Amino acid sequence: MTPQSDAPEYVLPSAIITRADLARLMREVEDLDNELGAQKARGHTKGEDDTYHLPSVSQGLNDFAELNKVDLAGDQARAGLKKQLKHIKDKAPVVHLTFATEPDFTSLKQLADYIRRELHPQALLHTGLQPSLVGGVYMRTPNKAYDLSIRSKLTQNRVVIQQDMDQMMHAIPVAEAPLATPPPQEQTK
Repeated sequence: MTPQSDAPEYVLPSAIITRADLARLMREVEDLDNELGAQKARGHTKGEDDTYHLPSVSQGLNDFAELNKVDLAGDQARAGLKKQLKHIKDKAPVVHLTFATEPDFTSLKQLADYIRRELHPQALLHTGLQPSLVGGVYMRTPNKAYDLSIRSKLTQNRVVIQQDMDQMMHAIPVAEAPLATPPPQEQTK
């Protein structure tokens, strides 16, 4: 899935879930590259390890660098990273997930981990809301759709539900209505 056979195929950490998260990571790498370039232009001295002072980075970028063993201080590494992140943004498969209610961040991270482990290491998620699903999820990949919603299960089992309702209705004895009593007649004198 990489543009060149010798280019690394990066794995996305679970905190990078959507295209927006990836775009934020790309901006941060660009800002980091600009900051280190400015340090070089100002003539700041290099540290003991022959690199410039690395500004603080977000947890997402730090996780990405550690997971993929990328040296953020290296000019060539950052240039390659920017190129690969753009490629991922343009080419990564997007899995569309529609939920009945807003999913929490922890659940989305777990879903992203699972999808990346089972489908593609660079898959991104796109989430939406559809309250009529009642519960569960409707998932659409680039080539297949899965309806795992409660609404779908209820629709599939409509006949069974109707049969159960009919059995319940026949099992309940119908209470006899009291006979209507005629209204009292007025006595004539």
